[in-house]
Amino acid sequence: MRANIFVGMLALTPALCGAAELNGSGLSILWGIPFIGLLLSIALCPLLTPGFWHHHFGKLTAAWSLAFLLPCAIYFGAATAVHGAVHAFVAEFFPFLMLITSLFVVAGGICVRGNLHGTPALNTGLLAIGTVLASFMGTTGAAMLLIRPLIRANDHRKHAAHIVVFFIFLVANAGGALTPLGDPPLFLGFLKGVDFFWTVRHLFAPTLFLCSVLLIIFYLLDSHYYHKREEIKPPEQDPTPDSALRFEGKINFILLGAVVALVLISGFWKPGIAYSFFGNTVELQNLLRDGLLIVVIFLSLWLTPEGARRGNDFSWGPIQEVGKLFAGIFITIIPVIAMLRAGESGAFASIVRAVTDGNGAPINGMYFWATGILSSFLDNAPTYLVFFNTAGGDAATLMTTMAATLAAISCGAVFMGANSYIGNAPNMMVKAIAEERGIRMPSFFAYMAWSCAILIPLFVLMTFIFFV
Repeated sequence: MRANIFVGMLALTPALCGAAELNGSGLSILWGIPFIGLLLSIALCPLLTPGFWHHHFGKLTAAWSLAFLLPCAIYFGAATAVHGAVHAFVAEFFPFLMLITSLFVVAGGICVRGNLHGTPALNTGLLAIGTVLASFMGTTGAAMLLIRPLIRANDHRKHAAHIVVFFIFLVANAGGALTPLGDPPLFLGFLKGVDFFWTVRHLFAPTLFLCSVLLIIFYLLDSHYYHKREEIKPPEQDPTPDSALRFEGKINFILLGAVVALVLISGFWKPGIAYSFFGNTVELQNLLRDGLLIVVIFLSLWLTPEGARRGNDFSWGPIQEVGKLFAGIFITIIPVIAMLRAGESGAFASIVRAVTDGNGAPINGMYFWATGILSSFLDNAPTYLVFFNTAGGDAATLMTTMAATLAAISCGAVFMGANSYIGNAPNMMVKAIAEERGIRMPSFFAYMAWSCAILIPLFVLMTFIFFV
């Protein structure tokens, strides 16, 4: 059977090498149904059929992926369908998975022994530290490093879900806005020619505003819960009594630096060598980066003391869940991104027209919201690229005369990834880890109620302050 599949793939190779990308200008919005179906499955199935979802979410994700790929093969040819799937995996999903897996494994090997008392002041301090770290080690790295110590510090409290929600807002999203290392959209901008330090110069003010206000709101909310008489569990029910902190698995700090270095090198080093794989071009620097990230993963698994991962209750569950769900998202999102890239000739022409006025000048507030709303549910990296190209696509111009427009696009992609669990990969990983630790996290829609109540009013205020 495997031999037959291999022979079939070889037979398709000549066609795939010349296969064109899916043309979004000729697509009906109905091609977005598999993507919408997958999103609704992620939102509703854990509520309506939790047992079925827990055991079969991978199969359901595969079914929605086939719901796009099979009709695509019928209407546009097998070569186009396979080309699109291979491009999604080789150019997007595999690099994405290697980066988040390496950060997940390396950060999961750093065990913070001991325990702190999760007071409002301490929790706010931990969130602030994580927010700063996110721009230097990525939102995934910072989130995976700090989420377990934060949960352990608050395992004596009855109400902890709000702490994790704000952790997602700040550490898994907003904190990554200051460097291309922080969040994938900014890294793509860096690869397109945006200066490495441009983001910190132009996004510092909106990032400082958003993160400061969120930390103040969190402190007030956490103080409310903390001072309620029924909030603190009896001392005998505290799973981890307070004790001094120490780190185990310190070798992973070096490996974490290696991951950051590999990402940076792949952006700066341009040897001009590329390979064709089933009609898709893969650059040498990206191949080396992803290959060396795999080496880092195995080094971490080999060098980390077993007790460190055991102390973190490390398991592959969160990364397996993210990997399976995002594999489906990257496949089913293909026609949606194609329609967006088609601009005014695509099904989403109204969105593209909404970001410019009658004279063709950019409306920065609309760029902020259009990029942000789509980044809340689509992958924020390709969404960033769509509006980067809609604004002209020339990095030199966007960094200077159109700096306000690029800032709006960047902020929308990074900040509004916090609006839903699927807006950014660390969101789901943090949710999965918290639930493994016994925290009852909000459902998909309940989480969006949090984001609509807290984030959306702040984004409206930011529009008038920074993007008008």
